[in-house]
Amino acid sequence: MDIAKDKGAAARAIFAGLSASLVGIGLARFGYTPLIPPLIEAHWFAAQDVVYLGAANLVGYLVGALVGRPLAARLTARATLRVMMMLASLAFFACAFPLSVSWFFVWRLLSGVSGGIIMVLVASTVLPHVPVERRGMASGAIFLGVGVGIAASGTVVPMLLSVGLRETWLGLGALALLLSIASWFCWPGASPVHAAVAGARPAAPPVGARFDLNVLYVQYALMAIGLVPLMVFLVDYVARGLGWGTHTAALFWIAYGIGAIAGPMFYGALTDRIGPTRTSQLALCMQAGVIGLMMFSRNHVLLIAATVVVGSFPPGIVPIVLGRVHQILPGDAHGQSAVWSRATTVFALFQALAGYGYSYLFARSGGDHRLLMGIGAGALLIAVLADGVKKMLAKPRGALL
Repeated sequence: MDIAKDKGAAARAIFAGLSASLVGIGLARFGYTPLIPPLIEAHWFAAQDVVYLGAANLVGYLVGALVGRPLAARLTARATLRVMMMLASLAFFACAFPLSVSWFFVWRLLSGVSGGIIMVLVASTVLPHVPVERRGMASGAIFLGVGVGIAASGTVVPMLLSVGLRETWLGLGALALLLSIASWFCWPGASPVHAAVAGARPAAPPVGARFDLNVLYVQYALMAIGLVPLMVFLVDYVARGLGWGTHTAALFWIAYGIGAIAGPMFYGALTDRIGPTRTSQLALCMQAGVIGLMMFSRNHVLLIAATVVVGSFPPGIVPIVLGRVHQILPGDAHGQSAVWSRATTVFALFQALAGYGYSYLFARSGGDHRLLMGIGAGALLIAVLADGVKKMLAKPRGALL
């Protein structure tokens, strides 16, 4: 039986993808956020070092996005994904022992590398084994792991912290290792994408497709800029900006995590139904509007609901952009894989730059959260306008390129 029609094989492949995104991105990146205060309070590291160590994961993510496909060409995608899940698991165990800042930095960097490689490879490894008409939903299911990791950072991690800081790192490592083992034999075998990765470079896409892809790269960069303010500063905005305290801020982070769980599946299903372009425009407009609401409202119920919507965006944009890539390069599995790798690199770069840029503005503005949110909402609106500009330039695009 053709594996694309084998529902059992497709389900196992999706489970493997979900586990990889949960381990390499959901837990490895977002599990660190609630550990920042305990790391400082336990005197493992100075406060400035803890922030510096947090940035190591973002740097590693960018490195992983760059080296993912070349590494898969040597080891195969399946082997690379298995190794990266094990590396992320090992990083958790290593971080349970704060031997030095350098030791901790290296392992946080490696956990970021594993996340970047997983993001680049997981979709192109799993989706060829899923029926075309279900790929939007499937990509949402794969990156559901990111949302689960965000939710776990607000629920499971605090529970582990009640036992101890070292035990929390060990517990996260045990969970990651369990998922790595459970998914080990669920990864699908070679697909046309894998064969192409190891072969010759693909032919350049047509001029029209290159134009559309360049616009998509710009939009994905703007999405990265738009999501950072609330992803990084939400808890501080609620606790200090609105003056509602840390307990209420923790509830908002849980709401953010609930949105993050719902986002990938919701946007993936919507992509299957109305197409990735319309889904992208709807999501961007909705996010910009909701951020505007959060800037000016002080109603608890409205802000909790808005936080759920905002939380759906960081993991939810992945199936949308994947759908756009497949729409622009239909049937070109190797081209899709190369473009997705490039798009992930663009996103990682601008997310890291935005993180540092917003931190600088935050310090210079005296802690003005609304300034950062306004910039983020503006970036999302520019991403919407990019589609309109693309339509205006559609006819002369050959001359432009």
